[in-house]
Amino acid sequence: MIEPWVYAALTAVAVLTGFIDAIAGGGGLIMMPALLSAGVPPINALATNKLQSMFGTATAYSNYFRKGLVDWRANILTVVLVFIGASVGVIVVQSIDTRSLSLIIPLLLVGVAAYVLISPRMSDEDAHQRISGKAYAPVGAAIGAYDGFFGPGTGSFFTASLVGLRGLGLTRATALTKLFNLTSNIASVLFFAIGGKMFWLLGLCMAAGAMVGGWIGSHTAMRFGARLIRPLLVLLSLGLTTRLLWTYFSA
Repeated sequence: MIEPWVYAALTAVAVLTGFIDAIAGGGGLIMMPALLSAGVPPINALATNKLQSMFGTATAYSNYFRKGLVDWRANILTVVLVFIGASVGVIVVQSIDTRSLSLIIPLLLVGVAAYVLISPRMSDEDAHQRISGKAYAPVGAAIGAYDGFFGPGTGSFFTASLVGLRGLGLTRATALTKLFNLTSNIASVLFFAIGGKMFWLLGLCMAAGAMVGGWIGSHTAMRFGARLIRPLLVLLSLGLTTRLLWTYFSA
């Protein structure tokens, strides 16, 4: 049984993670350990984290959308494939050990951090796209499947790939990332709920905090743009790398 004070504490943590997710992604780096330390079983922690993240991401996305930074109609194919990929990932993760991914993903995150640091594309200026929106859809599906299956660093992978492959400016890439993250979160919540893994009351309390954080974070990102998003992407990628490696080798 979860103590009453835990609801308030985790709701406060959700404000911080919602803020981080709205700008650079990676709030799960903070939220998942917080849930586990509160005594929530791992699979239930993963499910409940997706619920609160869905509300925070929806709030951030709505702010980006109102500012005209997201054209969802032009990305409908990617949205559909991200949903399918995330659904498959959630179904698989409920029956497969994910420990091996804890060693592979840090290598990818280091690559993301390096790309963000050295790439001249990491600005708010749009660049020449290397692939079209339709060609990007399978990439989005793969990242969505990873999000449903494991999760850490998903926002960083979406943002870096949108900048590197589709040539989007960093703020626009961050905004579109929220659409794809929201899609994968909806799929994850749906299938975790079907599997009976959700702690609904806790998740909805945390969702309130995540919405506050998402609102503040998205407005902050739109105000400061790449000069804020770029260093946060690097810090979050390296932070996730450290956390995953520590978990892997200390287990």
